[in-house]
Amino acid sequence: MAMLEVDEIHTFYGNIEALKGVSLTVDEGECVTLIGSNGAGKSTTLRSISGLTPPRTGDIRFEGENITRTPPAEIVKRGISQSPEGRRCFPRMTVRENLDMGAYLRRDKEIASDMDRVFDLFPRLKEREKQKAGTMSGGEQQMLAIGRALMAKPKLLLLDEPSMGIAPILVERIYETIAEINQQGTTILLVEQNANYALSVSQRAYVLETGVVAMSDASATLRTNPDVQKSYLGG
Repeated sequence: MAMLEVDEIHTFYGNIEALKGVSLTVDEGECVTLIGSNGAGKSTTLRSISGLTPPRTGDIRFEGENITRTPPAEIVKRGISQSPEGRRCFPRMTVRENLDMGAYLRRDKEIASDMDRVFDLFPRLKEREKQKAGTMSGGEQQMLAIGRALMAKPKLLLLDEPSMGIAPILVERIYETIAEINQQGTTILLVEQNANYALSVSQRAYVLETGVVAMSDASATLRTNPDVQKSYLGG
């Protein structure tokens, strides 16, 4: 049984159908990516999974339980957290305060050790622990958004466009860390417009086009697919 099963979901914004029967699976321990152009439905897929924009029809199951109509806070409690597109850090709060917000729903005794783990993954956040998030660079805020999502101690981490608006040198560092997070045992579903980075760090990939899954395969196979190279890899 897959950790996450998305089965024929149709998600709407008003009368506009953004997802037209999307199905995908993510197994425990995997890093799976969704690639596609702007407007393909990648972010909407993550919003549907996290309960922010529930699908009108179709089912989403996490660890065998149907979560299609589950409130977002309960989904976080069950083990799914998201680093959103655009980072959405709390600008007037410090780095540590932002990270504390990621653990808001937790009542266990491992929060301090998870904070240390985030600082090990992103040493720059430790350096800026008392700095207000709004004064940091885009790349640093992206590190903070991922760190905040990790503070929820997720079984499944949803990453939405982690390379958007970031200097190339920091993108490489962030993707090295994403690979490390996955190697440490966190399952990842990654949405990314930069297909080169996404396919390099994931094991499997789905290509979304205007709300439907156009193709899916092993990431290494898709990297050599002529259609994918032409449309998404600049080949």
